[in-house]
Amino acid sequence: MEIPFIYGKIVSDRDFTDRTQESSKLLANFLSQTNTAIISPRRWGKSSLVNKVIKLASEANSKLLFVRMNAFKCETPQEFYELFAKRTVKDLSLGVDWRDASVGEDVLNLPQLIAKKRKKKVIVCIDEFQQIGEFDQSSRFQKILRNHWQEQTDVAYILYGSKKHMMLNIFGEYGKPFYRFCDMMFLPKIDNQDWQEYITRRFSETGKAISPELSGKLADIVDNHPYYVQQLAQYTWLRTPRKCTEDIVQSAFQSMLDSLNLQFVNLMDSLTEKQRGFLCAICDGVRNFSSVETLSRYRLGTSGNIRIMKNALIKRDLIEVSGSIVDIQDPVFKQWILKEYYSI
Repeated sequence: MEIPFIYGKIVSDRDFTDRTQESSKLLANFLSQTNTAIISPRRWGKSSLVNKVIKLASEANSKLLFVRMNAFKCETPQEFYELFAKRTVKDLSLGVDWRDASVGEDVLNLPQLIAKKRKKKVIVCIDEFQQIGEFDQSSRFQKILRNHWQEQTDVAYILYGSKKHMMLNIFGEYGKPFYRFCDMMFLPKIDNQDWQEYITRRFSETGKAISPELSGKLADIVDNHPYYVQQLAQYTWLRTPRKCTEDIVQSAFQSMLDSLNLQFVNLMDSLTEKQRGFLCAICDGVRNFSSVETLSRYRLGTSGNIRIMKNALIKRDLIEVSGSIVDIQDPVFKQWILKEYYSI
């Protein structure tokens, strides 16, 4: 029997959950050739969303051409140029070896040249775009990209990545080359009601049953996080003979925590003692990290350490800050800290 829940890979069709408003907005941007930056935490379904909208846009306009590229392994501008040329030549089916192209910043004009020649529009989708922020002289490279891309009348760029703070650094800071280059989309969490409907339906389609209420509780356990909802739903479905119960869901969640234990242990081991204490304080709901009581209880040292620790944990995408609220980005990691690690 086909397992009805998929995680850890790009999903489509029946496995794609909700994102109706985001799909409509992104489709409108595709069709209007609007540059777009998609920003959200890791594993929230950015790649699946883009792939879905590529399919919708292709059906809506046969004159659209697409280039798809993942910049994750690019460590220098030269590697970016080479991959950009390779993917452009391959995706647009030029029938030539990509190495025949002149590998330098001029390759950034390839999509526009091809669009003009074929009298079509091109949409370039670049995943893990935040990687360019790690390049030496990154600001200079970003200026080069913008200078070329902003002149292209027949090409739109869809730029997205898995490191939220780096994407915000590239697109959200005044004075940076890509400031106001794109329409910025911030993906929200999928609503719990949508998860209820989706999980209940997928169980039913495979001859098993789970109530909408329990489906909602399942999603709540992992804070409606798309990746983890799919993972927990799969673990639960595999343990369900015919009808799911709350005990089955709790057993599945514990099994999921067990499977992630080594990964989370290694992550905690990579942190300093003070950083680990800071995470424990977040789990306890602390808001005033600089108080004498908090500094003492969680062994954070002096109040001067707080900003340093916060910035270090943001850089590693372990926490997110919204105004005065600081929280752990990964909801299952947070629960693991509370259930399996935290012993202050």
